[in-house]
Amino acid sequence: MTILIATSVVRGSRQGESHGGVYLVDLARERVRQVLDWNRSDIDWSGRGWDRGLRGIAFDGDTVYIAASDELFAFDASFRPLGAWRSPCLRHCHEIHVHRRRLYLSSTGFDAVLGFDLDEQRFSWGMRFDFDGIGYRGIPFDPMASQAPAPRNELHLNNVFCDETGMYLGGLHVCGLLRYDGREVRKVAALPAGVHNARPLAPGLIYNDTAADRLCVLRGDQRLFFAMPALDAALLRADVADDSRVARPGFARGLCLIDERTVASGSSPSTITLHDLESRRSTLSVVLSRDVRNAIHGLEVWPFAAP
Repeated sequence: MTILIATSVVRGSRQGESHGGVYLVDLARERVRQVLDWNRSDIDWSGRGWDRGLRGIAFDGDTVYIAASDELFAFDASFRPLGAWRSPCLRHCHEIHVHRRRLYLSSTGFDAVLGFDLDEQRFSWGMRFDFDGIGYRGIPFDPMASQAPAPRNELHLNNVFCDETGMYLGGLHVCGLLRYDGREVRKVAALPAGVHNARPLAPGLIYNDTAADRLCVLRGDQRLFFAMPALDAALLRADVADDSRVARPGFARGLCLIDERTVASGSSPSTITLHDLESRRSTLSVVLSRDVRNAIHGLEVWPFAAP
């Protein structure tokens, strides 16, 4: 039985309203249970998404880590809070990833990746990424230093993924997948502008082409494209005067691999869809919300027993 955990951002929500949450999704039964409702008021309410909602998800043993825009939270498997940490260089965080006793966070508002030491429970590493007109470079910094780098959002880095070959980075304005191998930063694949969740998928890569409302899988000569589900417009709802400025149906974000042939992706209004890479078909969609502003952000396989 596969259960997924998903986070959401309610784009354009107002102060006093819920602006995100955490959900457990039982795919076998097509049941959804909201386990956290994020309605904190101590955030910046300007912009569409801005500081709203909850973002990336990662696990370390029995601990669940979930990022907000500028804070990292830890919970147990019953979602009792275990801790929270801030860095002055964490802003508009998107995805997070655990590798070799360090949790990496994409700090979109600084064009940077921060490293959180899982054993010492502190932010211990930071690197800003820069394009100088010719190539990319990484500039290390201390994420807790008093002289922190100035905020910057030119690349709009929104994803970080690590394996034994290096750290992979994607972003809206990178137009490619970057790899940092500990020495240099190189673009290893060209991608369209506006992608989310770009990462390797041997022997190729996978990403959400958010601008085109689709999931893309590139493997050698194989090109697979899965359109985000189109929900009946008459059933959608939004509580803002002009929702077209803050959200749109089909916004593709959130991605996880369930097994070698099955991928789950997220879209707005918050919907999770399964895609079969062998049959090249989308096989199941589970709708979490019909509020068009409510968009999936983080998406992972739940590694614990069903609650």
